[in-house]
Amino acid sequence: MKKIFVMMFALSLGAGAANAQEVTNTETVETTEQMQAVSLCKEIYPDAERDGGLYHGLTRKLSFDRMIPPHGLEVTYDKTVHVIFPAAVRYVDLGSPNLIAGKADGAENVIRVKATVRDFRAETNMSVITEDGSFYTFNVRYAAEPLLLNVEMCDFIHDGESANRPNNAMDVYLTELGSESPLLVRLIMKSIHKQDRREVKHIGCKRFGIQYLLKGIYTHNGLLYFHTQIRNGSNVPFDVDFITFKIVDRKVAKRTAMQEQVIFPLRAYNYATRVAGKRDERTVFTFDKFTIPDDKCLVVELNEKNGGRHQSFVIENEDLVRAGTINELQVR
Repeated sequence: MKKIFVMMFALSLGAGAANAQEVTNTETVETTEQMQAVSLCKEIYPDAERDGGLYHGLTRKLSFDRMIPPHGLEVTYDKTVHVIFPAAVRYVDLGSPNLIAGKADGAENVIRVKATVRDFRAETNMSVITEDGSFYTFNVRYAAEPLLLNVEMCDFIHDGESANRPNNAMDVYLTELGSESPLLVRLIMKSIHKQDRREVKHIGCKRFGIQYLLKGIYTHNGLLYFHTQIRNGSNVPFDVDFITFKIVDRKVAKRTAMQEQVIFPLRAYNYATRVAGKRDERTVFTFDKFTIPDDKCLVVELNEKNGGRHQSFVIENEDLVRAGTINELQVR
């Protein structure tokens, strides 16, 4: 009986050893496969260990000619740094909570920046997009006494090559302008104002010594441009309160808010707020493309501030569809 028990115990130990050897062999095979996979990855991505990361796919590094060089900016805790831009600011991003920034009260193109923490060591950054499509980037660091407290940024049109900036630095597109570059819109308005042609000669209004004219309607890439002029034939200055553009019914004597559709301009170049005596001022407005139904018309109203010398004229749909095209730019 004792011999039978010893033989059974020996058989059980042998079976356990065989199972353990099988498990060990399986684990060895799996480990070998994993090592082969890792070595295969090294062959495909030889820079994985050197770069500290593994890119799954074809990846090309950005070269320095695609970089927009940042400006250096110093800030401090006890003083405010003001940055003046050539156009209204639309977007500001701060790279660290150590900074605080905001528009100056009453100014759309001035950003004030200061530190929220004294003597912070880590360098951070700030990015700004302006209404004309310009993109500005800054590397910001703390300084007890900043060298420059008031900074005026130059227009990107004039310093592109000297700053080693790529050609796409201005190609920041804004939603309201659709597929048109803000830079091109600005240049078109400037060109229309510079050429000062009178393409439309039958639309205008003259009362109380003030004449309000529509000199031209132009179109380019889904946008409309209105060239207007205010002539002050009197000796009393004319202060502009506001200008409205609204589509109304032709035959409605008493217009209500439900019967009017206000059209808001997207941009205005050389917007005149005051016209001195015996002087004139011209403005170019930019609109998103629109047309006027046959039973309606576009009424443009010019209202005087603290006065009653209001002016208005009417634009028909046939005037809009005859808008001229922009074939050349004259900006100098």
